[in-house]
Amino acid sequence: MHICVVGTGYVGLVTGACLADFGMDVTCVDKDETKIDMLNRGEIPIYEPGLDTLVAKNCRADRLRFTTDVADGVRNALVIFIAVGTPPKEDGSADLTYVLQVARTIGENMNGYKVVVTKSTVPIGTGKLIEDTINEVTGGECAFSVVSNPEFLREGSAIEDFMRPDRVVIGARDPQAVAIMKDIYSPLYLIETPFVITNVESSELIKYASNAFLATKITFINEVADLCERLGADVHHVAKGMGLDRRIGPKFLHPGPGYGGSCFPKDTQALADIARNAGQPFEIVETVVRVNDRIKERSVEKVRQALGEDLTGKTVGLLGLAFKPETDDMRESPSIPLVQALLEGGATVRAFDPAAMDNAREVLPDGVVYCQDSYETAEGADALVIVTEWNQFRYLDLDRIKGLLKRPVVVDLRNVYEPARMEQAGFEYSSVGRTAIDLPGRAGA
Repeated sequence: MHICVVGTGYVGLVTGACLADFGMDVTCVDKDETKIDMLNRGEIPIYEPGLDTLVAKNCRADRLRFTTDVADGVRNALVIFIAVGTPPKEDGSADLTYVLQVARTIGENMNGYKVVVTKSTVPIGTGKLIEDTINEVTGGECAFSVVSNPEFLREGSAIEDFMRPDRVVIGARDPQAVAIMKDIYSPLYLIETPFVITNVESSELIKYASNAFLATKITFINEVADLCERLGADVHHVAKGMGLDRRIGPKFLHPGPGYGGSCFPKDTQALADIARNAGQPFEIVETVVRVNDRIKERSVEKVRQALGEDLTGKTVGLLGLAFKPETDDMRESPSIPLVQALLEGGATVRAFDPAAMDNAREVLPDGVVYCQDSYETAEGADALVIVTEWNQFRYLDLDRIKGLLKRPVVVDLRNVYEPARMEQAGFEYSSVGRTAIDLPGRAGA
């Protein structure tokens, strides 16, 4: 089966490579000549573990190719996946400019029946807009089907998520289109992946509702962490006690500096906008957005408190800049407002991230000192702040870190270390929702 994937960003490139690995003949298209040239040289423009190997394997097998010729890609494909960006507008709504541009291009190059699949996260009703756009261009003369097939990829584990998903959602009105989509995903039947077959509108809402719910879980546990600090409770024990209830589950109950990335901030704002436009404000989601902004501000206050409020002349070392480990994605990262506040407060910021340094230079203010590793970051700093929980930050040589710091102050926004251990090691240590309390059965208690 010939497939065209329009857009070679995170979703498009992972989708194209994985579908090629399913045995499909895939052409990935992008108007960005620089990106296509990189891919044709075997260079991957995004950081995603295992993606370089998967792309190289399927290019060698001649199942995967890259081009800037959208028209040719559309004409040669039975199925066209739209995987272009839907950035938020100033009011929080999704900008569909790129999606509708692709729809128009598809209409201009129709040469037979096509299945047009939205992989991009789009507002409810976008499928109808795509259908209307193609019909407008073709004069209603060509047969095609529009399908919603949302992605649920986590950055850092996207290939595993595609190959072994929790579910596959297919939204369509045409039984022929559903059959073609099932054929594409037939390898997943062998591992008994659940399939949700529904209409286009329900499929579009499933993606937004899923991301908003996960963002709500993160925000909920962050508010619980604030309460734990006031009451002397330990948020990790509270989260474990909650997560053992199978109705709740343990995932996304990890406190931190707030959610970020390409999906949760954008999708919560977009869902709130969709609900307002429907005359039914989504009050829980609107609250989640507000609270997440406050949680990011809390991180700044933790650093201020650790350094005695006045940041003037202080040096702060940051470990981690990406919004999560195993990615170089800086979009909506909690590190951004933290760095801005520290610099505005008169501090010097030293920083290190294993993957996101190049992207960080594009979005962070001038004045950040970028370091080669964790230890250079700590050297001469008044405080060390753990912002992203990369594995290499979990096993630092604490004696060395303590010797490099001007003051033995560590602010752990990801709760990587245990408070009692850090205090015993001589650090002034603060984390999220925890204190160094003694527990029954703990050695020395």
